Amino acid sequence: MTSVGLGLPSIRSRRGQPRRPPAPGLIDEYGRVARDLRVSITEKCTLRCTYCMPEQGLPPIDSHALLTASEIIRLVDIAVRHLGIREVRFTGGEPLIRRDLEKIIAGCRRLHSQLPLSITTNAIGLDRRAEGLANAGLDRVNISLDTVDRALFTRLTRRDRLPSVLAGIRAARLHGFTPVKVNAVLNADTLATAEDLLQWCLNENVQLRFIEQMPLDADRTWNRTDAVTADDLLGVLRRRFRLAPHGRIDSSAPAEEWTVDGGPARVGIIASVTRAFCGDCDRTRLTAEGTIRPCLFSDTEIDLRSALRAGVSDDELAKSWRDAMWRKQFGHGIDNEGFTPPARSMGAIGG
Repeated sequence: MTSVGLGLPSIRSRRGQPRRPPAPGLIDEYGRVARDLRVSITEKCTLRCTYCMPEQGLPPIDSHALLTASEIIRLVDIAVRHLGIREVRFTGGEPLIRRDLEKIIAGCRRLHSQLPLSITTNAIGLDRRAEGLANAGLDRVNISLDTVDRALFTRLTRRDRLPSVLAGIRAARLHGFTPVKVNAVLNADTLATAEDLLQWCLNENVQLRFIEQMPLDADRTWNRTDAVTADDLLGVLRRRFRLAPHGRIDSSAPAEEWTVDGGPARVGIIASVTRAFCGDCDRTRLTAEGTIRPCLFSDTEIDLRSALRAGVSDDELAKSWRDAMWRKQFGHGIDNEGFTPPARSMGAIGG
């Protein structure tokens, strides 16, 4: 018997469980196709954001357990050549902590000259490395910045490093990364300074996206009833700016965009909790230890590192990746009764 999900047929077994059709890409049983790869390359970070990491940082990963630069490059190559990945973003922790980040970028660029490559970073130290990363082949940067109020920044990140972040943002623009995007996580504190952050981003000609906070904090303090929502944010921003809905660039893009004061400037809002977009998810994640994580909110991880180091072929690694993604869960289930956050926090999974 054949069933259809989002346009892709799947064949059901005798027990009613769908079997993966013989397609080369990273499809799941709901018909979604993963084309966006997120690669975490470290669990370490130069900040300790309260919604991400505990004050003491995450438990360290032994160096031999981390994927090497050559292993990361090989897996990215497999993802592109065998699995249909069209975009790669390197995350952490903080990817700038890896001294071989330029080597990773350059290795991927040599193999795939047109592949969009980006990083998500807090921008501390980016002013010193932006030129080298641009020369290595990095296309763009997403920078985490929740406020331009220095005292609040220090309280949220447990580090007084706002000037370093702002210098990194300006260096990214100077060295031609396009676009430069700023990501801000919504909570009661950041909501109070959201207008100032948007004005700063407009002045600096960088794109701002606000993100509803998800239950991925290491300290487990997130509470659904107290969470700040996209609607809360719109109410605050409209006190200073004229906003008009612009929609999504494409169906898989997580941000709903709004034109600001008639445009062309826009602000994005990723309502990952209140307006979940799981049905259009096109992401697959590779952790710093070399496991495939099909869904951000699933504790299921499939080990590729052991197979990689055991000498298996690219075809075998691709097959394991396909099998892992076929079993991807439908959504995060935050509003479901009995919802339990994943064991790993965002910093350990990779943004």
